[in-house]
Amino acid sequence: MAAVEVQNAALDADTVSQSKSKPERLPITVSKPTPYTFDLGYLLVNDPNPLTSSPSEPLNASLKAIARDGAQCLLNQLLTTCPISSTQQGVLLSLPPPSTPLPRHKPLPTPKPPTKWELFARKKGIGKYNTKPGAALADKERRKKLVYDEEKGEWVPRWGYKGKNKSDQDEWLVEVNEKDWKKEEDAAVNGSSIRGMSRAERKERIKRNERKMRANERRVRKMGA
Repeated sequence: MAAVEVQNAALDADTVSQSKSKPERLPITVSKPTPYTFDLGYLLVNDPNPLTSSPSEPLNASLKAIARDGAQCLLNQLLTTCPISSTQQGVLLSLPPPSTPLPRHKPLPTPKPPTKWELFARKKGIGKYNTKPGAALADKERRKKLVYDEEKGEWVPRWGYKGKNKSDQDEWLVEVNEKDWKKEEDAAVNGSSIRGMSRAERKERIKRNERKMRANERRVRKMGA
């Protein structure tokens, strides 16, 4: 008899240990006095029921049970309302567009105030503010002389004052094509570079034009005399 009692006690101990190792599986259906509201686009579930907890139950355990019920209801809603498709990447669940408006982190950007030139052009009817016949065609021809500068984010003239060619020449990094490699080697021997050569050529071209202009002025004076 003693051996049988010991064996029964061992079986009872095993049953208790197994019951402790395997927790009780909670139901997948959750019933609440007030139903949940969902925004599946944001995977959001709102529980309008008041938060109640008994003094005998720990607060963390109560909050954990409430959070578990909300997550279970969200999963049930996703699996019963959202379309499910099978693809090469796996099983995909398509979410609907969100419906909850979210506040902006920053205020809306204010419109950029017009510059003094824009105010003057609007008052005088210059450029795009010109309503005379043929003004649109003239403005279109004027825009052909402009090019978009990605660094400045605006349209600038191709040539002349604040032109794109001047900004390209002032860049700290200049791409050298294969034809200019020889010039680059010659410039390096003389202690210069392509950038310095282009600036020197521009200065030399300006001086050459000034010499021609003075020569033309002397020739005009001789012809007048």
